[in-house]
Amino acid sequence: MTAATPFPARISIVTLGVSDLAASEAFYQALGWQRSGASNDSIVWFRTADSALGLFPSEELAADAGVPATGEPSFRGVTLAVNLESREQVDAAMTHAVEAAGATVVKPPTATEWGGYSGYFEDPDGHLWELAHNPFFPFTEAGQLDLP
Repeated sequence: MTAATPFPARISIVTLGVSDLAASEAFYQALGWQRSGASNDSIVWFRTADSALGLFPSEELAADAGVPATGEPSFRGVTLAVNLESREQVDAAMTHAVEAAGATVVKPPTATEWGGYSGYFEDPDGHLWELAHNPFFPFTEAGQLDLP
């Protein structure tokens, strides 16, 4: 970070408001994600490739942000995505999310008009996750997207 760039272009943490912390923790563990030792009875953390995913009770998350807890809309205007190296990996990940974690398929994986392949599932609180293969977005050796 420099004086010319006080706001770095990175996302360090995504925190999802959840209605049942234990159920959501079990869901993400069933996906195969590793719970961080930084977790406690109030918040659960998962390590991801370049950031962290937090699970926090919805009403407490709203209070922390200083906004009213108005309930959960059916579509929040946000999706989370996991990009994968092939169509076969998208299919395998979707099957795993459904069979191991009980995810609900919202849109089965299908070829896209832009030349990729993607589908969506929702977690127990309706947060939408996209599983996608984008042949135009390569990965680094560390498994991170290497956007042009």
